[in-house]
Amino acid sequence: MQKAVSFLRGVNMTGHNMIRMAELSDLYRKIGFKDAETYIQSGNVVFSLNDNSDIQSIASEIEGAIFKRFKYTIPVLIRTAGEIKKIISANPFQKDNDFDPVKLAVIFLYDDPMDDQTEKVRTIDYPPDKFKIIGKEIFIYCPNGFGRTKLYTNFFEKKMKVTGTARNWKTINTILSIAEEIH
Repeated sequence: MQKAVSFLRGVNMTGHNMIRMAELSDLYRKIGFKDAETYIQSGNVVFSLNDNSDIQSIASEIEGAIFKRFKYTIPVLIRTAGEIKKIISANPFQKDNDFDPVKLAVIFLYDDPMDDQTEKVRTIDYPPDKFKIIGKEIFIYCPNGFGRTKLYTNFFEKKMKVTGTARNWKTINTILSIAEEIH
């Protein structure tokens, strides 16, 4: 068994795509993920799956179950705990002299971006904000905070024609801790 985390795009407690986290963890349990545990109100679910599981099939199964129960079409992105550890250690900004983890977020992409997709943003520069694409993740560092940055999920989705969802650095690290605690 391995631990995994699903990141649901666009789920919240009020307004658009409202799903209560208790209902979401209940849904996961009903489709076979008995140890499903949610973290904060934005669609983060930690659960166990078999080592040989097909991640894309599981994501599609969860998407189908969400649609059946809640009538929402919600992309589900899954990363294993091992992948999240690699993402944390791959942080390209952690060695910067003035690095502040509160100013870092990661956009998890549904699919690996193609070269032509990454080329569309290669020369974009909005100082002091910066980003780096590593695999299926876009690391975004905004030293002045995220309130005014142009580097947000929708920006990359439109420019690159990708689907993703962002989480801040604290959430990512907390989710990994939860995954490591599940037995």
